[in-house]
Amino acid sequence: MIQPPSFRHFVAIDWSGASGERQPGIAVALAGAGDAAPALVRPGHRWSRTEVLDWLLTDLPADSLVGFDLGIALPFADRGAYFPGWAESPATARELWALIDRLCAGEPHLGVGTFVDHPEASRHFRRHGGREGPLFGGGRGRFRQTEQAQDRMGCRPSSIFNLVGAAQVGKSSLSGMRLLHRLGPTVPVWPIDPLPAAGPVVVEIYTTLAALAAGRAPGRSKMRSHAELDAALAAPAIGSAPLNGSGPIDDHASDALLTAAWLRRAAADPALWRPAGLDAVAQTEGWTFGAT
Repeated sequence: MIQPPSFRHFVAIDWSGASGERQPGIAVALAGAGDAAPALVRPGHRWSRTEVLDWLLTDLPADSLVGFDLGIALPFADRGAYFPGWAESPATARELWALIDRLCAGEPHLGVGTFVDHPEASRHFRRHGGREGPLFGGGRGRFRQTEQAQDRMGCRPSSIFNLVGAAQVGKSSLSGMRLLHRLGPTVPVWPIDPLPAAGPVVVEIYTTLAALAAGRAPGRSKMRSHAELDAALAAPAIGSAPLNGSGPIDDHASDALLTAAWLRRAAADPALWRPAGLDAVAQTEGWTFGAT
């Protein structure tokens, strides 16, 4: 069984792919070792995506585990390719990130509109205005192996090829892939890269999994009050001191805070680093940390 690194800092980032520079949907939370309450990084600040990238490159503690709430790759295993029939379809996740960043090089704020409107790529996406590419696949769309595992856990993941609706994660995932490409080799991304002996390491997270660990039902994963968040932090699987705030809290902030505290406990579980089926898709589809 693999032995995970001994991390001392645990970061959870609630991400956003919305248009524009600064996003109210981005929240960055940090938990230290032990059981102290997690805290927001730059509380009250409205982050831009490039600011998050700069923070990771310049201010991230070296012994950190960083979770991004986004999909780090597209489905591959179901059809043997990300984009069947397209000569430029990449063979690995890192090549996919490079392709997206290259095609969107002229787009500010890590935007991805150029990519989803590309004549070949767009054939695979469901876009606004009733535009469904002929290769989208119908229904809920295509899913990665890790998303199928989430489904079995009682979650309701959305296909990254779906760009429509409140639950869609497509644009946030694609913009996140541009960020991961720009991180370069500075910060390994598990399981695309081998797990190093020490941090920092980036993983994909799904904040609903932290909520499930805290005893919340999949349909009630969002916490919009400090009382709800403190109750979740106190759950045995989280084991964190409370924030002791009062009144409402933004659900992006609560998602990040709870997930940072959950990562602090979950990171020490060797089984979560070796889920069944990982080897076949590690470098093409990646995996969501905690999905079993």
